[in-house]
Amino acid sequence: MGTLIGRKPEIQRLEKIYQSKEAEFLVLYGRRRIGKTFLIREFFSNKDCLFFQVTGSQKGNLKKQLSHFADSLSETFTHGVPMKPTSSWEESFKTLTQFIEAQQTQDKKDKKDKKIVIFLDELPWLSTSKSGLLDALDYYWNHYWSRNSKIILAVCGSSASWLIKNIIYNAGGLHNRCTAEIKLLPFNLSETEEFLTSQNIKLKRTHILDIYMAMGGVPYYLSYVEKGLTATENIQRILCDSNAPLNDEFTKLFKSLFKNSNVYKELVKLISTKKEGMSRAELEEKSKLSIGGGRLSEQLEQLEQTNFINAYTPWGKERGTYYKVTDEFCLFFLHWLESSKSKERLPDFWSKQTQKPSYQAWAGYAFEAICQKHIAQIISALNIQSAEAVSAWRDKAGAQIDLLIDRNDDAITLCEIKYTDTPFSITKSYAEELKRKIEIFKTITKTKKEIFMALISANGAKENQYFTEIINGLVTLDALF
Repeated sequence: MGTLIGRKPEIQRLEKIYQSKEAEFLVLYGRRRIGKTFLIREFFSNKDCLFFQVTGSQKGNLKKQLSHFADSLSETFTHGVPMKPTSSWEESFKTLTQFIEAQQTQDKKDKKDKKIVIFLDELPWLSTSKSGLLDALDYYWNHYWSRNSKIILAVCGSSASWLIKNIIYNAGGLHNRCTAEIKLLPFNLSETEEFLTSQNIKLKRTHILDIYMAMGGVPYYLSYVEKGLTATENIQRILCDSNAPLNDEFTKLFKSLFKNSNVYKELVKLISTKKEGMSRAELEEKSKLSIGGGRLSEQLEQLEQTNFINAYTPWGKERGTYYKVTDEFCLFFLHWLESSKSKERLPDFWSKQTQKPSYQAWAGYAFEAICQKHIAQIISALNIQSAEAVSAWRDKAGAQIDLLIDRNDDAITLCEIKYTDTPFSITKSYAEELKRKIEIFKTITKTKKEIFMALISANGAKENQYFTEIINGLVTLDALF
């Protein structure tokens, strides 16, 4: 068995499913390369169960998918003796059910009590157009598998929107049949450090942060990090070289998730142009997408489900949703690689980019996206026991708060997020700017709560007189791990 890094809540959920006295139907989803298959395989490889898995082929037709299913039946139940593929999913599921019943009859004779795991990996790819897979799955779950307390049906896929629409919110026979749902997210900073350590890669946390800002916490991407290289060298090799392993990942990523992938890529690209995010009204105005019939709403929802963007309503406003790109890999690609994708990139491409003024702007955006994913760690570092809501804030004149923590103890903590290579220094002019920002916030929101100002700084801060005067709390990089 391999080593499962992190994933503690998911493992606890799987353990509960395994110990259940009833049949279980798990839906697991998350972006491409996030480790869905690895999680299921590794968890059940350490359990006393019969494990049946079939994986969908992205461009395979019905005949090819059914052939893969027959191969999986052969591998699991007939010791590799070839089986002739059936001509439909209903026949295939019937054959699987017969094998399960025969296995359980034998188990009873042998006084065994094994769980039976049916793992349909990349279900959206298995379910080709007009294949009848969902109808067959509906029938066999409702008439056979759900009545067998030893069965665990696990389905997964990268297309979160497909699984949510067709399984979790299915309007037909599968409606409300899902008994468990797991959304698998990228590693956080602490899990990323744990993963690299498990690969015998020991880097300073500032180097880990640099790598995370470029590719996020996607296990597959992180598997390319090489021992003995700096963050700059690894980023160059993995992302920036002309033959980099993730050279085509941006296109593959969107193609694996969406039918009209170019539309979604353009939408992400548009949203990424504004650090503070874009309102729905701005997107309708600037995008060339069809918005008739709620199409834009559907596209935004799907991008949010797959964690490319984050939707938020600025604090104090009942209306007006804004969208921000929060996927580190997408931000990196769009900012640094897309414009040079057709050019020959030299071995020192990335080291040169880090010296440009635009590097700090990108790093600030990426670090803010990371902070949004480590809210619990930030609240803990600030020793806030009364957090009630977390958001951002902006006014029409342009004043904005990166992160706002509304508290139920008659206070609000406003957080400035800064990425610098050295400890951040609050100057006299910047201190005055912060004071003005606080006054604008009080005036516009008409809040009567006590206002505290906190600083989240990747490389700490110099505690000079201005820092002492205005900052009530400091969150450094170590607190995010």
